[in-house]
Amino acid sequence: MRLKRGGAASHLKPVTRDDHAERYGRFVGFLDQQGLLRRDGPPAANVTPENIQAYIEHRKRCVSPMTLHADIGRVRRTAKYMDPLLDLSWLVEIDKDLALEAQPRSKFGRIVFSEVLVEAGLTLFRAAEISRTMTALARAHQVRDGLMVALLAFCPIRRKNFAALELGRSFVQIGERWWIVLSASETKERRADERPINDLLTPLIDRYLDHYRPILARSTHPPSALWLSAKTGLPITDKQLATEIRNTTRATVGMAIGPHLFRTCDASTAAAHAGENPNLASALLNHTGLDVINAHYNRATSTTAADKFGQIVRQYAKHSP
Repeated sequence: MRLKRGGAASHLKPVTRDDHAERYGRFVGFLDQQGLLRRDGPPAANVTPENIQAYIEHRKRCVSPMTLHADIGRVRRTAKYMDPLLDLSWLVEIDKDLALEAQPRSKFGRIVFSEVLVEAGLTLFRAAEISRTMTALARAHQVRDGLMVALLAFCPIRRKNFAALELGRSFVQIGERWWIVLSASETKERRADERPINDLLTPLIDRYLDHYRPILARSTHPPSALWLSAKTGLPITDKQLATEIRNTTRATVGMAIGPHLFRTCDASTAAAHAGENPNLASALLNHTGLDVINAHYNRATSTTAADKFGQIVRQYAKHSP
């Protein structure tokens, strides 16, 4: 199933269209496996109370209430995009019921300060560097994971953007410093996000690019993606990246912290260590406040926020030079 450009969903960002297509495709795939799929009739003919109820019962055994609510919501909106005149008032009511059950898991006890995450990443990187027992590929894999954790702790951009960082385009070197440069079309906020990377990571990035990334690539002409899979040498997907980061943080700090939770950790760190600067967290996450008046100011804020936050993290990190 594909949502074509120029249709009712054309106003959505590509990542959102892809999410609609993926979730609706999963719904259709379930119907096909169960022998319930109608291949005739209008595009949204399969969105019936009976099919939705069967799908809900199936998904309840596989996913959390939050994910189930998101799944059904996407199915409903996709069906409306395909057939705007379709009456789905009954599905709106089901969606509301699922929303009541969709209580997000508490973040209490899963928040660590960003300096802990940075130290965990640096420690992992350095341990791989000095290891005498690891294979070259295993060392490169661990270096990559350590750098991902440390970099995301300094620069908490969204998971899909972080996974899609590309050398020479969204991950660039300006002078002696590395920068993350995202255009407005790439961000959820529809604002450009340009931020310098703390110079603590510069030698690690250089080492990764010069020595370890070629090992992961297994090719003299590797793809331009910053993060490569240790299994295939191909660009890592955002879901693979999330799994790697959760596994790495579970092993290093004792709890699985996904990429999105890094944003909460950084906001908490900013609030705890820089309470005198209440706008730091929102600028760091590229959010707007009521006092933000134009896109140029937003870019300037995210740039200065990255430097300010980096200074705070390094101040509180135990082993930072």
